[in-house]
Amino acid sequence: MKRLTYIAIILCTFIYIGCANRGIGPQGGPKDETPPHMVEELPMNGAVNAAPKQIEIYFDEYIQLDNVAENFLISPPQQRPPRVTAIGKRVEVEFDKRDIDLKQEGLSAANKVGLKDSTTYTIQFGSAICDYTEKNPIEDYTFSFSTGPVIDTMQIGGLMLNAEDLNPISGIIVGIYTVQADNNHFLHDSTLSTIPFERIGKTDAEGYFSISNMKHGDFRLFGLGDVSRDYIYQPGEGLAMYDSIITPRCHRAMVQDTLWLDSIAETWIEGERHRDTLTIVDTVLNYEATIFEPHNLLLMYFQENKQRHYFSRVLREKQHFFTLYFAAPQDYLPIIHPISARIDSLNVDTTFTDWLPYTMVQTNPTNDTITVWLTDSMAIKQDTLAFEMHYWKSDSLYQLQPQLDTIRAVYRAPRISEKARAKMAEQNKRIAIEAKTNAKNSFEIYQPLTLSFTTPTKMYTQDSLHLYQVIDTIRTPLAFTFTPADSSYMRYLVYPATKANDTEDIWEASMNYAFEADSAAFVDIYGNTNDALKATFKIRSLDEYSTLRIRIEPWNEQAVIQILDEKDQVIRTMPATADGTLFRHLAPKSYYMRMFIDKNGDGQWTTGDYLTHRQPEPVFYFSSKLTLRANWDFEETFRYLQIPIEEQKPQELIKDAGKAKK
Repeated sequence: MKRLTYIAIILCTFIYIGCANRGIGPQGGPKDETPPHMVEELPMNGAVNAAPKQIEIYFDEYIQLDNVAENFLISPPQQRPPRVTAIGKRVEVEFDKRDIDLKQEGLSAANKVGLKDSTTYTIQFGSAICDYTEKNPIEDYTFSFSTGPVIDTMQIGGLMLNAEDLNPISGIIVGIYTVQADNNHFLHDSTLSTIPFERIGKTDAEGYFSISNMKHGDFRLFGLGDVSRDYIYQPGEGLAMYDSIITPRCHRAMVQDTLWLDSIAETWIEGERHRDTLTIVDTVLNYEATIFEPHNLLLMYFQENKQRHYFSRVLREKQHFFTLYFAAPQDYLPIIHPISARIDSLNVDTTFTDWLPYTMVQTNPTNDTITVWLTDSMAIKQDTLAFEMHYWKSDSLYQLQPQLDTIRAVYRAPRISEKARAKMAEQNKRIAIEAKTNAKNSFEIYQPLTLSFTTPTKMYTQDSLHLYQVIDTIRTPLAFTFTPADSSYMRYLVYPATKANDTEDIWEASMNYAFEADSAAFVDIYGNTNDALKATFKIRSLDEYSTLRIRIEPWNEQAVIQILDEKDQVIRTMPATADGTLFRHLAPKSYYMRMFIDKNGDGQWTTGDYLTHRQPEPVFYFSSKLTLRANWDFEETFRYLQIPIEEQKPQELIKDAGKAKK
């Protein structure tokens, strides 16, 4: 038994050591980083007079497909795309037959498999084909064939940028239409919304696109955020329109190609040897190649100002108000008629006019969030409020149509004990209005003081409000302007009376101020009053700010300049002035700058429109970062036409607008 015990201990020791030393023994070699290699194509790539029912592509190792829906593209586009499968070392592309009688006489071989006669087909796999073990993709593998006697070879290319911020945008379909001899203008043309593209390409991660295997001729070019995947424009989809007619052409020219060689360089720093790998030019090759043009087309992608209007939901978190949510900004407020659970205290038929004195409506700036505050006690006590709502809703063509819905605003009281309910009722006998200000130390010189409430107010006493300038311990009363900031009287703005119209310099620099509201100065719509309020704040000194003056060349009276932060967000917006646009009171840090040409004069960037063929307003970026220092005045000249638009935006701000939209 002792001998068996010793043997067992020795075996366990060897097993433990073997498990702990994983690095000993065969490790499988280096990681495979080589993508599959194509060895055979049936039919051959570039075949003519071909109408294959399926295409077979063989590789030198087992393969798999990755994200076929995003990577696979066939041009001309098919309404019913081919079926793509990976079987062992083979990829199969099987075309979808049409819903026709294949025995019908007169049909060509191409027609019988859903293809067009005398047409060049291009299949782009992108990075969909990968090896089976490590998913190393074959990048941009392309297969083409023709159902006619020739392969069309013309090609165009370019770049697509998001029109508003000049970011490259990926994953957008780019397509063409042939221009007929009697129709070379497309103002008010409905082609894009009724006929699929003739040939297509797709923008890559950097926004570049190409359309290959085109015929000779004249074409129109569009970009399309094809959400519906039908290759025609649907209202609400993103769009890009190239204004000019495109005529592909090619020529032979001498081009250069550079062969690079890695070299090891040794340097000595503080007595230590450092080895660096340097890439140097080894050989420059000159050879003749075919150049296809145009290859530098620029498309500006935009989203039309068309949103689907519909009522989203109603939410009643508290008994005394409910909120209506709409999917898009509303030009007109909805009209509400209470129906069931009639408000008895009115003692009349319930209509909007009758109900209006017993409610207060609070809206956000775009009218897509509307809060209705109830002031009638009978209405507040009802758990369910039912009413008819008249509003505008979009139809399938994005046209606004009147809509009538029955809405129920339901309040579900939280589950609490009777003791807690009684305590809450006692506390609610007299509720002080909650009032807050934005007062703080280091208060901005251009920022108004705001006073905010959690419920709408119906009145206040001006004599119970006080603004003081404080020097040491001496408080000097100031005349001031006190104005509501919204229609619900839940937010007020406070300005010194002499500075009310000077948004650049409201307060006196480096000065201390105090604002006070006496108790019961405000009364809300439920009869509650406020507790006494005191707020103190100190204005920043002028030497804490920077000043920036921007001159633009050439001068354009429609230009609007925007200062941006390091996240490409707008900080300030001002119309350009001929003597230089002055931005005062900027915090000393880094900024960026862009401008747009305000063609319609509304003070904001305006997107494009397909029906009127209106392009979005042009946008330009200042190509450098602006680093400001405290108590310094800076001046820059923005020569916005000196650098091509596609090269203007600073690299650190660039991001893929296509991914941001998904």
